[in-house]
Amino acid sequence: MVLDSDPVAFSNWIVPALLSFLTSAATLCAVALVGGYLISAFRYGPVGGGDVIYRMVLGGVRDLIALSPRRILALAWLAVQESLRRRVLVGFGIFLLILLFAGWFLDTQSNDPATLYLSFVLTATTYLVLLIALFLSAFSLPADIKNHTIYTIVTKPVRSGEIVLGRIVGFAVIGTVLLAVMGLFSYVFVIRVLNHTHEVDVASLRPVPNDPNGDRAGRTSLAQNHRHTLKIGPDGTGSTDMVQGHFHEVTAQESGDKTTYVVGPPQGLLTARVPAYGDLRFKDRAGKASDRGISVGKEWKYHSYVEGATLAKAIWTFSDITPERFPDGLPVEMTIRVFRSYKGDIEKGIRGSLVLKNPRTGRASDEKFFIAKDFYIDFLKIPRNLTDPTGKPLDLFDDLVSDGQVEVWMQCLDASQYLGVAKGDLYLRSRDASFTLNFIKSYLGIWVQMLLVTSLGVMFSTFLSGPVAMMATLASLVLGFKAQFVLGVAKGAIEGGGPVESFIRIVKQQNVTTQLEPGLTTTVVKWADSVFMSFMTAITGLLPNFNQFSNVSYVAHGFDIPPDAVLVQVFSAAGYVIAALAIGYLFLRTREVAR
Repeated sequence: MVLDSDPVAFSNWIVPALLSFLTSAATLCAVALVGGYLISAFRYGPVGGGDVIYRMVLGGVRDLIALSPRRILALAWLAVQESLRRRVLVGFGIFLLILLFAGWFLDTQSNDPATLYLSFVLTATTYLVLLIALFLSAFSLPADIKNHTIYTIVTKPVRSGEIVLGRIVGFAVIGTVLLAVMGLFSYVFVIRVLNHTHEVDVASLRPVPNDPNGDRAGRTSLAQNHRHTLKIGPDGTGSTDMVQGHFHEVTAQESGDKTTYVVGPPQGLLTARVPAYGDLRFKDRAGKASDRGISVGKEWKYHSYVEGATLAKAIWTFSDITPERFPDGLPVEMTIRVFRSYKGDIEKGIRGSLVLKNPRTGRASDEKFFIAKDFYIDFLKIPRNLTDPTGKPLDLFDDLVSDGQVEVWMQCLDASQYLGVAKGDLYLRSRDASFTLNFIKSYLGIWVQMLLVTSLGVMFSTFLSGPVAMMATLASLVLGFKAQFVLGVAKGAIEGGGPVESFIRIVKQQNVTTQLEPGLTTTVVKWADSVFMSFMTAITGLLPNFNQFSNVSYVAHGFDIPPDAVLVQVFSAAGYVIAALAIGYLFLRTREVAR
């Protein structure tokens, strides 16, 4: 998995986020009060307008205090019944059909089948559930108002806030049940598809040349479009090599005078590795300290690059390195980007090396070499017993770790080639968490997105017709997923300009790097795009960033979803739900049907 930003600690996030939420809420309340007073003053005069606003605020406080959980649950149950009448379970049938025919469209010869299947089921679930939530929430209230069925509710002692909250809770219950069932079927689907075994090709077993242990090497049978090579010791136990992201344990079974070999289930396919990240700094090509590496002109600013065959280095400092935590040495994993200044052999990776250093004494180990390839996780086990560059023995913890800290120095060895690194691209695999729990946490992220879409749909439906509310919710969803793109266009980080400039480039068939001819037309186009993108930036800033709530990459690439990320997602969603509830209440309360 390639990160595009540094992991955020919940403790560092919550206070600024809470202050931002309170500031935004106070600003919106002030704008609403001032705007409402101006409108009321125009209609009823200065004194009458103030009286209207006073009674509205007072009524809102009374409604908040008098919210009844019993009435909210009753209204939620009505929303559940309404959803069932609209055959919402058809969505689950569609999901089953998608799983049944998934094999027709997925590449069974993929080099990483776990990533492929997990990405597929999680993405399919996300889009299907969000579409169901979109249609249910956007059309429900306008349909009730149009058919006058809502009058049977508002004539009873029910408050506007309870109607809005009841709808959100009811549709959320339906979405939760659907997600739970889809998650169960998805889990079983992934486990069954990926589970397989092989047979040992006994005829292929041969003694390993010059092996003092007497090991034998051979291969397995073909299964799921791949086979493994294996090594078996004199005791009959062994393991296969790593193919398609997994390996198998091999054991021998004696039956009389006959020996058979049993290949176990795949290991390493469904993982939830817990990474330990270090602090990153650089040295430039002259060996001087630097905050960043060099830029190679790529738009992705999160990474910077280490130039090959120079003194340039990337240095990670890891803390809390103890024998109790890493008794067998340091399990280093890397997802390094590569940049080639000349093509060469495109299938060949770029050579790099790692050196461990004591941050206090500067004592260093000998070099550990690796080959970097894009979007490939490279494993490098640093044993406890090492040697220094002169061949003298070193102990990892006694000689290289100081006060629980150790430095890992990375260097690119190929001239005119570059290694792209960021803080999260080299880490220590401290432990493995439960894949099942990680899978559940990924569905919690989908649930949060479903709750956000439901809240937005109900909010828009309080003052818009069904089709318009659906389009508004859909636009919010699209902008939420494309928030980074919108901000990138507004800040000029993405080539091609805004919508007007892009349209001109399409008509003139100009590429995005060609400058428009200077003149009045270009000035007007730039000004129009700046105004439009300022508006889009403001709108996008008010909407939830749905990519923030997606955990597909974590699970698909075998990483444990950090608890901090889950907390950030839940608390962020809670803020948006509260805002949507308040806005929906205000709009519904001002409608004639609510009086």
